[in-house]
Amino acid sequence: MTPWDGSFPFYPNTNAYFPFDTTQAVIISVFFSALATCIIILPGIRGRVRFFWLLRGITGLFIGAVVLMIQFTRDWENGWVTANTSYKSFSRAVVNADIGLHIGLAGVNITFVGNPVNQVNETINYNEHFAWSFDADYDRSYSEGLEKGLPSPILYVAEKFTSQSPCGVHNQYRISGHYASLTLWMAFCTWVLATLLFSMPILLYGGYMLLLTAALMLFSLFFLFTVRNTPNCPIQFGPASLKTAYGGSFWLTLTTGLLCLLLGLGVVVLNSMHPEKLKLLFNLDDTDGKGEAAEGWEKSHLPTDASASEQEMLTVPLSELCEVMVTKL
Repeated sequence: MTPWDGSFPFYPNTNAYFPFDTTQAVIISVFFSALATCIIILPGIRGRVRFFWLLRGITGLFIGAVVLMIQFTRDWENGWVTANTSYKSFSRAVVNADIGLHIGLAGVNITFVGNPVNQVNETINYNEHFAWSFDADYDRSYSEGLEKGLPSPILYVAEKFTSQSPCGVHNQYRISGHYASLTLWMAFCTWVLATLLFSMPILLYGGYMLLLTAALMLFSLFFLFTVRNTPNCPIQFGPASLKTAYGGSFWLTLTTGLLCLLLGLGVVVLNSMHPEKLKLLFNLDDTDGKGEAAEGWEKSHLPTDASASEQEMLTVPLSELCEVMVTKL
């Protein structure tokens, strides 16, 4: 084996472990900027209205950020195993490493980290992504991994998800991830509509949109739940077995969906039973103030010291008043 650009020929490029995801960073930055804007203008709001306004702003931004960000996360299912395994093809070297499997909506990430990282005179720290979305070719990505000479454990795990694998899970994960992503995009649209309706304000229909957002988010989990109930292909590394469980994105989606459900039901129930309390939460309890202002305006335009004759004239019946005003030409 001869050096190739300063590295072994089978390993020209290695991806770092858990690379920096710029998409999630941009989403978080945008929503934190919106939150900072809300905090900056908060001192301009008076009274208890300030607390309700801040609470609505934080809740709305949290729901929107979660619905948008989980589209790009890769931890809907996670699995780890520590095992002694071969490092690469055509070599008898055995290393102790942590092997991780991270399944997302658009593909799978496989991590391979040495324990310790430096073994057999190399740095064992890999993270490879294989996409299976409709605009990507998973089998081609796997073939490119073979050409690059990725470590044997990564290729072994990636082979389980190919379309030609006897496991037969490729189409199931691919289709379920596609429809889960579609329903989440629909949930993001309904969240935008709910925000607009609450700001107009059309509170009842805003509550309906929140309920629809919750239904779409929970329905997206149903697609992934059906995949988990299918027979899984065993991933063995000697006596150790790599098994996956629901990851942080799954539980975050479930929590946010239930939050939208409770908020939507709260808006609908309060609108039917205690509409005045709902208007108080949305700072719409100014009807009484308007009535008092109108009454004060009317009183201010009445004479304060009216004489008895003027008061009697004001109490003259309308029919007599009309007779008085009629004159003959």
